[in-house]
Amino acid sequence: MTQNIPNRIRQVPESPISEAYGWLGARPDHRSDSLLDVSQAVPGYPPPPELQKAIGEAALDASVSRYTDQLGIAPLREALAGEMTTLYGADLRSDQIAITAGCNQAFCLLMSTLCEHGDEVVLALPYYFNHDMWLRLQGIEPVYFPCRAGMLPHPDDAAAVLTERTRAVVLITPNNPTGACYPPELLEAFYDLCAERGITLAVDETYRDFRETTDAPHALFHRSDWANTLVHLYSFSKVFSITGYRTGALVAHPDLLFQMAKGMDCVAICAPHIGQRAALHGLEALHDWREKNRQRMMRRIELFRAGMKERPGGFEMASSGAYFAYVRHPFEGQTSTAVGRALAQQHEILSLAGSMFGPGQDDYLRLAFANLSRERIERLLERLANVQLSK
Repeated sequence: MTQNIPNRIRQVPESPISEAYGWLGARPDHRSDSLLDVSQAVPGYPPPPELQKAIGEAALDASVSRYTDQLGIAPLREALAGEMTTLYGADLRSDQIAITAGCNQAFCLLMSTLCEHGDEVVLALPYYFNHDMWLRLQGIEPVYFPCRAGMLPHPDDAAAVLTERTRAVVLITPNNPTGACYPPELLEAFYDLCAERGITLAVDETYRDFRETTDAPHALFHRSDWANTLVHLYSFSKVFSITGYRTGALVAHPDLLFQMAKGMDCVAICAPHIGQRAALHGLEALHDWREKNRQRMMRRIELFRAGMKERPGGFEMASSGAYFAYVRHPFEGQTSTAVGRALAQQHEILSLAGSMFGPGQDDYLRLAFANLSRERIERLLERLANVQLSK
């Protein structure tokens, strides 16, 4: 007999990644080598040997088998504060940083701390599906506003949907799923809106290490009162290729972190200790390796953008950057799910349907092209040019 599961849980769709893999009808280890998997955002290269060695040595340290402080090991918080101080040109402290079990956990803990059942959180369309899923699972109402040209959100559109129940506006830059990188002045305008309304601006910068510039992403940390409005989310998973070690971070007012730690104590106690050690080694020793990978991603972006200028098969680039391309498909009247399923089954291109990222997105597909080598990106472009969908 099925347990009495609340409707709010049942009504949340399954993970889009799981749904997309289901189109193939095969286990991961039984899939064709010719499959071009651009569904999930994972680094297409392993961590460097020196990091793998450091992780192995850490595993031999008995202390790594134990819990850490709830908000993370002090050396990692201090190292991240130092790196961010340099990057943003503003003084950040370790007591403003919490280490979490991935950036998704940072978002979940934040929203559970800020919101009560029935409160609202504003998301730009297209949204990151896990953000929407978590809000719905918690009985928090997601409220949407559409992006404009270039897949950029506008603060006037966000302001139009704010209510007395709004607790936060969430932005992702570089964006998942569109890849769009938001200009500093745009983030400033959103900060001003949220500060004026007394709500939180949550900025997810998971992919900041893969921007096309090494300049500071924004100057929000220069505001003397930034911690009253801004919460910054980050992940070590992509930059150090340690997705399985589940290590992220959240930067906020110390009081917010204190309150958030109550939830952390219930769901994980702390982020995985070995993942924290891996992230610390990355911050201390892998600067050149990180920059090399940033440049590698830029070359892949340039290759994909150049190929998409020809509109292969009628597919058209709407936005791109970091790990992602948001692509308009040419099959008018067909849902993005139908197109995505057909691409997977008929052309061995596994992407995500635009509808997985919110209403009004059926004309699009998300391609996480950073997963692919240059040779496989060229193969992807060739396959797109020859797409014909059978009934």
